[in-house]
Amino acid sequence: MTELAPIVLFTYKRLDTLQQTVHALANNSLADKSDLIIYSDGAKKLEDEPIIQEIRNYLKTVTGFKSVTIHESPINKGLATSIINGVSEVMAMYKKAIVLEDDLITSTNFLEYMNQALNYYQDNPRILSVSGYSPIIKGLNPNEIYYTQRASSWGWACWEDRWQKIDWQAQSYESFVKDSQAKSRFNQMGSDMCLMMKRQMQGKINSWAIRFCFHQFQNDLYSVHPSISKIQNIGFSEKNATNTVQKYNRFQSEFDKSNSLAFNFNTVIQLDKRLIQQFVRDNSIKMRILNKVLNYIQ
Repeated sequence: MTELAPIVLFTYKRLDTLQQTVHALANNSLADKSDLIIYSDGAKKLEDEPIIQEIRNYLKTVTGFKSVTIHESPINKGLATSIINGVSEVMAMYKKAIVLEDDLITSTNFLEYMNQALNYYQDNPRILSVSGYSPIIKGLNPNEIYYTQRASSWGWACWEDRWQKIDWQAQSYESFVKDSQAKSRFNQMGSDMCLMMKRQMQGKINSWAIRFCFHQFQNDLYSVHPSISKIQNIGFSEKNATNTVQKYNRFQSEFDKSNSLAFNFNTVIQLDKRLIQQFVRDNSIKMRILNKVLNYIQ
């Protein structure tokens, strides 16, 4: 049997969603055969220290996995640094990893899907990542997959040989920003892409995910997505959410409750324009404006 990928879970100060995340993960068919590695970030403010300690006390009670390893940071690193450093550390040991944050509910077949995909595409360097999340996509059978050139940060997996090639400083951005055609192509995976990358380079945001996607674009790489999402994000209305607090969630998707363990992976790597139009819909200007309006009036 091929060795299972470790699960890397990043948490900060959301105890309620963390507990739901761990509970759902433990219900996965491969949980008891998988190593769980948890990174707990340190408090940013003095007032956050009690909840951080409460979270760490809870983490010490987590069971249901092959092993549970907890890394407690004495300082606040922030999500981007925590993920880049933590995933790099795990990749060096295991050569692959499945990554989650503390506000993601996984389907019972999430680990099966992720591990099967990691094994299937292991020797295909054109695949940068496996995504567990998918927006609502019509026109595919339940166990099918599709390809995009925009990785998802909600329940994903990668291999060390691809991860270690990422330039987190994005040194090619200076030439990219002068190329109008390149910027237009980058935005084909969502009209928010160039704006987020610009804000990243200006220091207005600190996102590992947009740099991951920029590397993907620059190197013409792909991500694999399930036709029905294996991930449900519950962090949008959580009061202690770090980056996503809102009442209306434009990213609501169909959630896989099938328990199916068979998936139709394929080697025909291409973009289906019909599917891509559906995929980028939630990140369109129209949907972003609608999202702001609905959150304002609720």
